[in-house]
Amino acid sequence: MPGLRITTPEDDATLEDWRFVHNTVVPDAAMSLDEARERLGRYLLEVVYDGGDLVGCTTVRPPEGDATAATVIVRVLPRWRGRGIGAALYGRAMAQAARHGVPAVETVVWEANEGGVRFAKARGFVEVDRYVPEPGAVAYLTLRREAA
Repeated sequence: MPGLRITTPEDDATLEDWRFVHNTVVPDAAMSLDEARERLGRYLLEVVYDGGDLVGCTTVRPPEGDATAATVIVRVLPRWRGRGIGAALYGRAMAQAARHGVPAVETVVWEANEGGVRFAKARGFVEVDRYVPEPGAVAYLTLRREAA
């Protein structure tokens, strides 16, 4: 998408932007800056701007152990949704996941994010697991599709 600037967090300011988007989109799993630093050491994190405006972030997790899937997670701030940004970031994240050469890709969506669930299902993801952190809490859905 023209105008988007996508970068890997290289300092606390851009990592804080990544964390802000994560915590806004998934408030139930808000994380600290130290937790975000830990993820930056294990996963490919990117933060996305439209001009100077923060609009979203992505996470691509490589397969761990003998897993057969990489994981892609795309988050777009609510006021920026419906403009094709999520689709552009999804395409980029899927290409990054494909580099791992695994037969499938997974995503994790907080069930309260109905738009995110619809977005994933519209792209061929099917629910394969759900995690409820505590009784009465909203579930996190793991959805899977074959790699392209």
